[in-house]
Amino acid sequence: MTDALKLAFAGEEIARHLAATFEEPDWLLEERLDAYRRYAELPPETNQLFTTYLDLRAARFAEIEPYKVTGDTTDPSSRPPPGSEALLHVEEDRIVARALSEEARAAGVIVDTFANVLRHSPELLRSLIEGGASLPENDKFAQFARAHAAIGVVVHVPGGVELVRPIVLRWSIGAAGRGLTSRTVISIGDNASASILEEQLSSVAADGPQSLWWGTSEVVLGDGARLSFAAEQDFGPNTLMFVNRQATLGRDAQLQWALASVGSQLQRSRIDNRLVGRGASVQQAEIGFGGGSQLFDLTSYTRHVGQDTTGDLLSKGVFTDRARGFFKGMIDIERSARGTDSFLGEFAMLLSKKARSVAVPSLEIDQPDVRRAAHSSSVGPIDETQVFYLMSRGLPQDLARKYIVLGFLEPVVARIPLPEAQDRLRQLLDAKWPRTAEPTAA
Repeated sequence: MTDALKLAFAGEEIARHLAATFEEPDWLLEERLDAYRRYAELPPETNQLFTTYLDLRAARFAEIEPYKVTGDTTDPSSRPPPGSEALLHVEEDRIVARALSEEARAAGVIVDTFANVLRHSPELLRSLIEGGASLPENDKFAQFARAHAAIGVVVHVPGGVELVRPIVLRWSIGAAGRGLTSRTVISIGDNASASILEEQLSSVAADGPQSLWWGTSEVVLGDGARLSFAAEQDFGPNTLMFVNRQATLGRDAQLQWALASVGSQLQRSRIDNRLVGRGASVQQAEIGFGGGSQLFDLTSYTRHVGQDTTGDLLSKGVFTDRARGFFKGMIDIERSARGTDSFLGEFAMLLSKKARSVAVPSLEIDQPDVRRAAHSSSVGPIDETQVFYLMSRGLPQDLARKYIVLGFLEPVVARIPLPEAQDRLRQLLDAKWPRTAEPTAA
């Protein structure tokens, strides 16, 4: 397969330069170099089921110069925004706000940069990422981030600590011709619980050269740990977004993903759930609402390793104009995973004749003793019988169609941890609604 990911800003010398700039220890330099070697050897897509649906033609990588020097705020605050436990806000090439509540600080919670954690708790970071196990070894995009990250963020909740309010991670990106590569490492200790809200916003309304955000969410959940992770992506229309999210779950650990995307020109996302401990469970709900010429390329892998593990995975998309959505998913049940219960659903609505979407759900089962292993998918226009029903109750046709679409996407909206963030997402989805949507043929 032709390598569609030729980047002038990828290289061993760049990885060495970043490690030297941030005065990283030798082991972290070796991490970068190992990642670059993997990146150089891997094709952009290793799964033959999915190779047809890798399309990077909209990306103009030659226009982009990633940040190689980044900065931290000199005035961290102890007071996060109301309703939250902590805040870390990255704008373009520097952290502009970092705050942690006194209660969280007293409990040993960490929300900080790689650089600061390496100064105060180096073994914590080393235990989480050394060896590359926190990212998929067969993914070229993940290995690029591992080799070239200019900002790293660590979220650590010690065992037994329960945080009621969410931790907010905010990324503001959009300067023309610039890009940021980052890593976010999340550790939730045994029997601890937390929620995280990640916001991806446009920093400026920029025309001209494209901008880039390339990031990760690398999650490790201890035995009995619980994490609710929600993300809202509303980058500008000239921004490229690449993200890898991988989670490794211990015994009886519980993970909820709620991921919503409305912005960017191109988003390529891959989620890897590794249910290692017995009784581990993941619920995943992901939506994309695309218009214009946007492309959402959303891939999900769920690997059942431990016994009696559960996966409930749902991807939904709504596309109008010439927007496209690729939904690709794999449930992998290993021989050791007796008693697995896993479901994968991929569904898309097309609001115009030129919009396109594909759904490629798949199963790979090496253990016959399972409770359930199933997938389902559909791509099509709005159900006109539902439209007729609402119109018969007095709603105009366009409003009826709008309510059906927003209700279709609501399962993710309802899982966002902050009420004001829920309201903002509903407003974003409402704003995406085409005022003169072209009906599709049934």
